[in-house]
Amino acid sequence: MEKCKIIAIANQKGGTGKTTTASNMGAALANEGKSVLLVDFDPQANLSMSFGIERPDELTMPIHRILSLVMDGEVLPNKEEYILHGKKLDIIPCNINLSITEINLRDELGGERTLSDLLEPLRDSYDYILIDTNPYLGLLTINALAACDSVIIPVSPQLWSATGLTDLLQTIFKVKRKINPRITIDGILLTMCDERTRLFREAKSLLDEFCGEKIQIYQTRIPCTVKVGEANYCSTSILEFAANSKAALAYTAFAKEVLCDDN
Repeated sequence: MEKCKIIAIANQKGGTGKTTTASNMGAALANEGKSVLLVDFDPQANLSMSFGIERPDELTMPIHRILSLVMDGEVLPNKEEYILHGKKLDIIPCNINLSITEINLRDELGGERTLSDLLEPLRDSYDYILIDTNPYLGLLTINALAACDSVIIPVSPQLWSATGLTDLLQTIFKVKRKINPRITIDGILLTMCDERTRLFREAKSLLDEFCGEKIQIYQTRIPCTVKVGEANYCSTSILEFAANSKAALAYTAFAKEVLCDDN
């Protein structure tokens, strides 16, 4: 693979574990020795808060301000001013004002490439850049798809919908045709799984039938556990909060599966 891979974590449905996946996948990749940048591209700022940013509204240089500079053709500040560093991960945080940027993008010529213009120069500094997207197919999601090399789709068996997944896939394919020809779908990650239930088995069977051989469904499945919620509440990854928990082991296995696919 090339020096850096940009991955969008996307699903237009809420509650499928996009933010949890971005955070814990990033932590697991970092534990495997990879340099990782997280990009919070959801105005709800849940990824920023999971990183330990308690008051996103007080950020001096959130992503919407940087994107405004990009759109205006201004010189960007030193990246140390808008990339925050954690123990093992970096993040470009956001706050609710990102929703205003989405409105401004509608009037911007080439606005769908604004995030790409920001992230491309950062490739030299990271092995992986993970974009946490918002739960609907608006201009922010289009920007994320235009900027990324590939997409990982978290799906909860409890919330799985063929209609919703079809809409997302159609959007990805449209972006591939018109904006970003390199984009691919890495696969579907099953999250919040209780494999003992009939609901899981039926949803998994339907998903297998829907995807066929067109889209990979990762072998790793993220279990449903309160530990993940507790880790989020403590603004840390499940790998730090409960390293031996089933969820932590699952995200570690998932990261290794991603790395295997990329090599």
